[in-house]
Order: sequence, then C-alpha cells, then structure tokens
Amino acid sequence: MAKVNRYDILIIGSGFGGATAAHVLKDTGASILILERGGFLRQEKQNWDITEVSVKRRYDAGETWFDAGGRPFQPRIYYNVGGCSKVFGGAALRLRAEDFASREHYGGSSIGWPYSYGELAPYYRRAESLLQVHGREGEDPTEADRGEYPSAPVPHEPLIADLAEKWKGLGLHPFHLPLAIDQGPGGRCRKGSPCDGFPCMVRAKLDAENAILRPMLLKKTENLSLWTESCVRRLETDRFGNRVVRATVEKAGERLVIEADCFIVSSGAVNSAALLLRSKSKQQPSGLANSSGLVGSNFMSHNNSVVLALSPWKMNPTRFQKTLAVNDFYNGGPESDRPLGHIQMRGKVKPEMLGRGRPVVVRLARGPIAGRSVDLWVMTEDLPLAENRVVVDEQDRIHLLRKPTNSEAHERLLDQARRIMRRSGYPICIVDRRGIGAIQHQCGTIRFGTDPRQAVLDPWCKAFDLDNLYVMDASLFPSSGAVNPSLTIVAQVLRAAERLKAEIQAHA
Repeated sequence: MAKVNRYDILIIGSGFGGATAAHVLKDTGASILILERGGFLRQEKQNWDITEVSVKRRYDAGETWFDAGGRPFQPRIYYNVGGCSKVFGGAALRLRAEDFASREHYGGSSIGWPYSYGELAPYYRRAESLLQVHGREGEDPTEADRGEYPSAPVPHEPLIADLAEKWKGLGLHPFHLPLAIDQGPGGRCRKGSPCDGFPCMVRAKLDAENAILRPMLLKKTENLSLWTESCVRRLETDRFGNRVVRATVEKAGERLVIEADCFIVSSGAVNSAALLLRSKSKQQPSGLANSSGLVGSNFMSHNNSVVLALSPWKMNPTRFQKTLAVNDFYNGGPESDRPLGHIQMRGKVKPEMLGRGRPVVVRLARGPIAGRSVDLWVMTEDLPLAENRVVVDEQDRIHLLRKPTNSEAHERLLDQARRIMRRSGYPICIVDRRGIGAIQHQCGTIRFGTDPRQAVLDPWCKAFDLDNLYVMDASLFPSSGAVNPSLTIVAQVLRAAERLKAEIQAHA
C-alpha cells in the first residue's frame, strides 16, 4: 500500500506560477507542499558553456513528444526547481492594455480576458517589485500609465546605444527592455555570460527559484516544504467527483499518495493539461475539470523568429546585448491596420549556435556571422485554435497538435525588422524561424473566463467543475499577446492567490 502524506495545500510545479502561489499562501499558516518533478539545477561552469547548453542540451528534460503526424520531437522543456524560468532571458514586460480585449488579427480573432488591464495593473507593480525589474517608464508609447520601475534600466552598450539612436532617427520609439536581472552597481551579474536561454551560474537572473523560492527556503519557512524528483501521475476526486482528494506521486521509484484540502496545478501549459487529461475517471471520463471539452485545447506559444543582422565591415563586441526593444508595430503601424507584434534584442548569438540544422552557408561562415551579427527576437501573437491542442495517448505519451496561426502578421513584422536593420547599416539579414519544439512561451490550454461553456477556470483560477482545484500558470491565458508571458504569470497568480488566501483565512 502506498504511503499517505497529508498537507493543507499541494502545489504541483515550482516555476513562476507555483513559486508565486507559495509566496502568497505561506502567510495563511497552512501546511504547503510544493512538488517538483526535477531536482535543483546545479551551479556549475557548464551553465555558461555554449556547447553543453545549446548543442548537447545538457539541461533539457530529454523527453520525446509527438507532433500531429505522429513524428517524434524533443521540446525545449526543463524539469528543475524554478521550472523553465531557470533559462528564461529575464524579459519582464506587461501585456498591453489592448491585449485584454478581443482583437482582429490578420489570422483571425484573439479572445478577450475576463477583466481589463486596470484590474491587473496593481499586481503587475507587485510582480515587478518581486522580480526587481529594471526599466524606464515613458519610453514606450504602447505602455499604459504605470509609474516608475523598481530599478533603473540596464544601460545599453555602445553598439546597442548607437542602434537605438538610429531607430529614433527612423521615427521609431525604442525603449530599454524591462529585465529581471540583478545588474548594476552592487549586482551579481557578470556581463559576458550567455544568459538568454542559459542558467545563471552566479544567481543574477531573478528566476522563480532565485527571486521567490530560494528566499523562502533559506528562511526555513516552517509551513512550507519542497519535494524534488517527485512526479505527479494523476489526481483523484471523491466519489461524487466534486473535490480532488489525493495525488498519486512517483518519487525515487516509490509510489506515494498526497492528500490535501486544496490542489494548485502549476506545471506549465502542456504538462498541466496533460495531468488533467491523465486524471480521467468514471466521474470525469474526458479528464479532470473537462466538462467544457477545452482542457488541452487552444495551445499557444507565439510565432518566434530570430533575425541576425550584420554588416561585413562591422564587428559586434557587445557582451550583454538584450537591453533594447521596440513596439511601434505592436498595434499595427503606417502600413498595417492590424497588430504585428514585438521586437527585442536576444542574447548574443555564438558560433556554436549556428551549426546543425542551419543552411550550409551559415554553418560554414558561423564564426564571422556570430562575430558581426546584431540579434533580434521577433515575436507575433499566436491565436487560439481548438485544434491546436495537447493530447495524451494510451501509452501516456504527449502529442502536441499544432498548426501555424497569424503567419501573415509574423511575415510582415519580419519585413519591418529587416527594413529597419538595413536602414540602420546592417544590409545582411538572416532569418531563423523556430519550429514546433520552440515552446518557451507556452500558454492557453486551460483558459479562464466567466462562462463555463467557454472556459475551464473562473477568473480566480478555480476550476468550474471542482471545489478545490486551481490552475496557476500560463495555461489560463485566453490569448497570448505578443510579449514574454513571465511577468503576467506572476501578476495573475498574485491576484488569484491573494483571493484564495483571504478565503482560507476566513475559514480558519
């Protein structure tokens, strides 16, 4: 018989969603257990080794998923304390106010959120404080009134500062990219590390572990426990199907049972959906919390491409490149009456990143290209489609069924990116389009809303079908917007967890 453990609150996942929920709920005094299927990601010299991370994929989960045609692929997914935030690039942007309403795009319509930007604004401020975000208010005309950032912007290095001035000369409004990185006087950051897509060896990146979980664990918060190497296989309800009562867990080859009063799923859009789908039963034949049939559907992950812009006569000595962004095309522009998206610098591309899978001319010239390129991350909204979904087969394998959406907008934004770089003195532009494995910004598979026929969760992240099940990660997004989702995850979980905290304290 499996050993039974009892807690008041069980949180499944330790990324931004689970860590933030624990941060809020610890003050209730309730006993909280966080389960993480991976271990602690070690601080080691390989954190910054290009070959180890980008080529050998040292920290990837190593899982195989399948596409719509049944073909296997290895997603960029990470199982460790802090979740995928351990390798995020630090970008911490708010969604634009327009993103909270339904909008017409070239590829169709987005879905509105159950509230306006103003509802989330105070929680965005708290999220920025929690992550110590660096930025400068007033530079980006697409941003709503917001007040000061907690920390001064990360300064541009000379070549990037020169590029920002050239963009201004083109009539654009470049701005300092908001960053959750401990950089500046007295900061931990050592410029020159790869950073974007890499773990931080010196804990300067304010990811979910460094910014939120680690401080709580170091203080030895008595009512908070973290179990690593603990994979939740399924959730089970009472005999009426109204409440979740236990989780079945595999830990170090042992089968355990965790009972709790409240269950919070924060495993990321794919794995949170997969867990609910695996948890089907006689009372829940299509999966847990799935009376709407929407669990797993509407997967979104942005349309992402990298543009390497270069001049044969100019080297790029920049050590920390990810400081500049532009949103002049976010809501359209002079040549587009519909939204296009967001452009930001990415971490500096290195020669080792331009190997396998790239055109032969790029592979042969990867050293000269990487030494000269200025590298942009170009991001367009991915639209919700019911057929873009997560499926779990009888062998418990994950299938990610996905077809492109909003492609015209992305191609238009790529055209704009190439145009502004060529007019800025970089005549050669190489585009690297990301494939199905690029799921860094996954969201949307368990969306929230006000109508249980059109959403799985209510506006406070509780499942409509169950009294004590919450999902607190990017699964809840009705639409993806066109900026990095990390800050919005933290803000929304702060909002929802505060409501849950008040309910727990009222019944204590």
